[in-house]
Order: sequence, then structure tokens, then C-alpha cells
Amino acid sequence: MPARGTLSGALRGYAVPDMADAHALQGGTPDLPYRIACLCDLRDEAGRVLLLRRLKSPNLGLCSPIGGKLDIAHGESPAACAQREIHEEAGLQVPLDRLHLIGLVSECAFEGKGHWLMFIYRVLGSVEVEARDMREGRLDWFTPGEIDALPLPETDRKILWPLMNAAEQRTPGGKPGFFAVHIDCRGTELVWDVQQRVAGT
Repeated sequence: MPARGTLSGALRGYAVPDMADAHALQGGTPDLPYRIACLCDLRDEAGRVLLLRRLKSPNLGLCSPIGGKLDIAHGESPAACAQREIHEEAGLQVPLDRLHLIGLVSECAFEGKGHWLMFIYRVLGSVEVEARDMREGRLDWFTPGEIDALPLPETDRKILWPLMNAAEQRTPGGKPGFFAVHIDCRGTELVWDVQQRVAGT
């Protein structure tokens, strides 16, 4: 049964897509364009999580993993997008074989401004990144126990972090699992459906 929470959104009728938005897919609408993005889950040797307190929309003022929109105009793959965003925002060159797809998230009418399809990648193994201020916001490390007290997007707090935690690897040398979830943000209550879940090993 779908779970429920609280988040408002609005869904309007379909119209001709605004092709000026290079990150919007054909078939989207000016009011609700459809975009594809990636999020990148990086951990250090102590198991802390790298998060960005954002200075830009979406999620202005909130903490989320680094990431960004795919370069749709040039046919960029989700993994290549994750690799590029990690380099641009964290200054790391991560080979593709260290990117593990841990989650696939579709959001309908997020914040009433657009639909999203997001690929969540966990970087296998630890990384070292210096906490710092950057154009997009403040990049910093947090223990898993600190995350719930941070300002988070409601979808992340109620859905994504619990699913990501459930997909954690369970043994040394194991790998994280995988989940796929659809989130409907159109009404006064947030509704989600976990469509696939594989436990970590």
C-alpha cells in the first residue's frame, strides 16, 4: 500500500514543451517539464556522508547529496553525469566501475514545478574531500546519525534516506542493494510506491 506524508504540489494540463530548457525532455510541459538527474552518495573512511547545503533551487537552503541534471542535448548517460558532477563539485575523478546504482527515483510534480527521474549512485569505497564553501553551497561531512537533524527535502527525509539505509551493504566486501520508487507530489499528501527493492549483501 502506498505510504502517505505531507507535501503540496499541483498538476496542470499538458501543453507544448518549452524547448528553451535544454534539460527538459520532449513531451514535458512549460509548467511541468520533465528532467533527468543524478545524485551521488559519497562516504569517507569514517563512514560520514558528503552533503551540499544548497544555495540554489531546487531544494534551496536544504542539504542533499551532490548531483545535477543530465546533459540531455548531448546524450549524456546517467553514470557519466554522476562522474562529471563528482568532479565538478567534489574535485574527484571517480572511475565508472566505482559507481554503483543504488536507487531509481521518479517524482511527479515535485514542488509543483516539474517531474524528475533521478539515478542515485553510491561511490564504492571511501573518498577524501575537503569541506568548503562553493558556488552551489556549503559542502560538508555528516555522520549518518546527524542527517535526520539537518534541513532536508521532505522526500529525502521520509523516503530516500530510509530506502538508502535499507540498501546499505551488510558485510565487508559486499555491495549495496537497489531500490526503485515512484513519488507522487500532486496532492496535499505525499504518496509513494516502492516498486523494487534489493537488500545489500
